[in-house]
Amino acid sequence: MNNSLKSSVKRHIPKDWLCELRILYRLGKETLSDIIRTGWVNVVIITTMAAILMIFGACFRTALSISTFSKELGSALEISVYLKNGVNMQDVKQEIQRFEHVENITLIPKAESWSKLKTEMSLPNIDNPLPDTLHVKVDRPENLQPVFDNIKQIASVEDMNYAKDLAAKIELVNHVVKTITLVVIAIMALLTITIINNTIQLVIQSRKEEIEIMRLMGVSNWYIRFPFIMQGAFYGFTGSLLAIVPLNYVQNGLANVHKFFMIPSPVGAQGLVLLVMFSMSILFGAVGSFWCIKKHLQV
Repeated sequence: MNNSLKSSVKRHIPKDWLCELRILYRLGKETLSDIIRTGWVNVVIITTMAAILMIFGACFRTALSISTFSKELGSALEISVYLKNGVNMQDVKQEIQRFEHVENITLIPKAESWSKLKTEMSLPNIDNPLPDTLHVKVDRPENLQPVFDNIKQIASVEDMNYAKDLAAKIELVNHVVKTITLVVIAIMALLTITIINNTIQLVIQSRKEEIEIMRLMGVSNWYIRFPFIMQGAFYGFTGSLLAIVPLNYVQNGLANVHKFFMIPSPVGAQGLVLLVMFSMSILFGAVGSFWCIKKHLQV
């Protein structure tokens, strides 16, 4: 009852926005003071963070390019469907189009195939032995086998084939790239949190008496925690800023590779890498500080 009464009263008390701004200013000053107090160690922490983030950013950006290459290569894979004699190609095409993941179907009549073959090779004057053929394009390499299995059930289909080994290798490459990216993220998180944790611990030790006085005076826990959390976030943000420079070289190198193979670069890849890098570094920096506070201050 008392708690609900206090909450009700608190909601009706007008906020003093000037006071709120003063508190934010004071917290900012405390954060800056803690960073200055850390001294030359800041340089070591920020450069270490930048190196970790640069490795992460380079791996992530490379993974995006490899995925694009795999997708482009996979999209060139087609299922060749050979029809029985006397079958209407349009009917089979309409039946295949109903299957999920089918993107495009090209019809190649046997007369056209035979005519092309005769221009390329010297052939005897015999009846056309080739079947009517459909080239079925699938949206993604991993969907080739399901579509293949569906088409196989059609009674008017004589035979089928596609580059199964190549499709499996493309899928394996995509899986390996995704796994490596996740491993790099896990390592980055562990190293970042450990570095920040140890740094904030040193700052806490140097301010232990001051913090104890603040607690005795009734200062709120979040007022004590906030500067430390912001310090961890600051290290993450600054490390990301430094990592941008080498990442630009990685971006330019990959862009040249895409141009050489005439495959377009993934749209917005660099922006996505920077967004993820800044977000994760700030988050991991703040989390590392928070865990250290919980462990050493119990506030």
